[in-house]
Amino acid sequence: MPSRFHGRWLVVGLYALIVSFAGFVGVLLGLYGPEDMRPVSLLGLIEIQPTAIGLAIFGMTTIGLFLGILLFLVMFVSERYDDADPKV
Repeated sequence: MPSRFHGRWLVVGLYALIVSFAGFVGVLLGLYGPEDMRPVSLLGLIEIQPTAIGLAIFGMTTIGLFLGILLFLVMFVSERYDDADPKV
């Protein structure tokens, strides 16, 4: 019996949930965090002010890129090296 939440869709759903949570935590830090926060550097290219939106963008981008690269590598390896008849 096929399930709606299995395989690739489950992983993509968890990825979206984690990236959304990172954005939510960024908003909370921007709203209720310390007043003397310094600007953050996004990938060493863009300086973002520590506002609610700025920290949400920073969190979602960094977590999204890090997990996205790992997710891509896992999917690439699983499709390329899937062995239907393992030699045990």
